[in-house]
Amino acid sequence: MSDPFKQAAGIRKVLTADENAEGRLDAWMTGQLGEEFSRSRVKALIKEGQVSVGGKILADPQKKVRPGDTFEILLPEPEDPTPKGENIPLDILYEDDDLIVISKPAGLVVHPAAGNWTGTLVNALIYHCGDSLSGIGGVRRPGIVHRLDKDTTGVMVVAKNDISHRHLSLQFADHGRTMPLERAYQAIVWGRPRTLTGTIDAPLGRAVGDRTRRAVKRSETQDADEAITHYEVLERFHENPDATSLASLVECHLETGRTHQIRVHMAHIGHPLLGDTVYGAGFKTKANLLPDAARKTVNAFGRQALHAYMLQFEHPRTGEVMHFEVPLPEDMEELADALRAERE
Repeated sequence: MSDPFKQAAGIRKVLTADENAEGRLDAWMTGQLGEEFSRSRVKALIKEGQVSVGGKILADPQKKVRPGDTFEILLPEPEDPTPKGENIPLDILYEDDDLIVISKPAGLVVHPAAGNWTGTLVNALIYHCGDSLSGIGGVRRPGIVHRLDKDTTGVMVVAKNDISHRHLSLQFADHGRTMPLERAYQAIVWGRPRTLTGTIDAPLGRAVGDRTRRAVKRSETQDADEAITHYEVLERFHENPDATSLASLVECHLETGRTHQIRVHMAHIGHPLLGDTVYGAGFKTKANLLPDAARKTVNAFGRQALHAYMLQFEHPRTGEVMHFEVPLPEDMEELADALRAERE
């Protein structure tokens, strides 16, 4: 039997608010629809006029929901869960029959997910590697053993067969404690940490009321995961007589690999990354302390200043320890150069 809600333009769903319903329409509706649709996607659908009540179109995501309200929402047809190959250029550092190492550019999402079903690294890898990635690590994440945020650049390794996937996954799960895996990042942060080298040992979990943000948690909190970052200040920009600096280039080595770990940890000690609108938005006005040219460069920098410059791991077949490094990308190098400019 055909789905009575299915129409040529999409799928029409009817949602009725129960006696406990409250809050904004976009938030409530996101909870009703489940993980397939993000709040931002639901908000966009409301603004596009895809939601109605009693035949009247609603376009205000902030409308308050009342018990008994019945809403209709026209959802787009579900996407095919199997990613397709796309001819997206890859910066390949190394490749053999077992794995491929690439330098990921800013703006490239690693694997398909809500809001980014195409144009991802996975789509590029499927096109480049063909059927060899099929089924390794799941339908939507074939070959993926670790990932970088969309706007983080740097070295990544991808498995090309099951043996490599299992072996590399074990190394990343071990975090280099007993295996040779090592990951290092370079970041440009506001200010200068009090000590030039240090360790941030602060458990992380989901931020309250936001399923995408992470926050430092008490160790006894139910969702708190161990998170340890070692850092070293490499360069200080606009250093003052009291040893403070306007900004710093730091190197971070991960002992654990939590989502947004470096971004949250550096913000936690008072030194968020430049360009980080999620964890460092309150520091944006510090750019006003810079010379005009540097201020313009900082304000135009459209991502968090984070680069995964080094990755080391054991080859799953040969046992060889493989080491890869890539220099700062052009946009971060320009940012660093701008910060090196003297005050007027």
